Amino acid sequence: MVKSAFSQVEHWVFDLDNTLYPPSARLFDQIEAKMVAYVMEVLGIDHGAADKLRGDYWRNHGTTLAGLMADHDIDPEPYLVAVHDITLDHLEVDAALAEHIAALPGRKIVYTNGSAPYATRVLAARGLSGLFDGIYGVEHADYRPKPERSAFERVFAQAGVDTTRAAMFEDDPRNLAAPHAMGMRTVYVSPEPHDGDHIHHHTTDLTAFLGQLR
Repeated sequence: MVKSAFSQVEHWVFDLDNTLYPPSARLFDQIEAKMVAYVMEVLGIDHGAADKLRGDYWRNHGTTLAGLMADHDIDPEPYLVAVHDITLDHLEVDAALAEHIAALPGRKIVYTNGSAPYATRVLAARGLSGLFDGIYGVEHADYRPKPERSAFERVFAQAGVDTTRAAMFEDDPRNLAAPHAMGMRTVYVSPEPHDGDHIHHHTTDLTAFLGQLR
């Protein structure tokens, strides 16, 4: 049973985007458009070049922000404010998800490559406010992104996460490699499965999956 695999878990770590809300909400479409616009303005390049750079940085550095900081020494705070200035009007409250998260034993945190203020807004729109013991953004990892192990280590140290008694829920398979190596139970939340020894479970529906743990 799925439930027995999580019997020792006392620390629950959730990614935000496309994990605590479904990909069909397409929030990242808005964020990516904001990223491209920011890169165009800061670097003075056209849309096509900016979009390519955004994708290249995501693949090679973990996030577009990490690439911009490495190659162009940009200030991360204005960037984070600009790219997360999106509408959340179409996000829906998920009362069942809130109920299942509330029922999990132990500590629960959100850890995103976005910013903590943005995460707070998304959680409110999903009806998940007040359910987590901490909300951590890329700023809490000194702007180093998942999938870097050092980013996880920095956030988990602040949050008091015991990785040998913890589970990680993520929509990006790259971001489950370090948690797996640190002894965590890993859950890939995505419409499509992904092969890899670092992924213990796959679900297309986080709400339904957490319902199995009750």
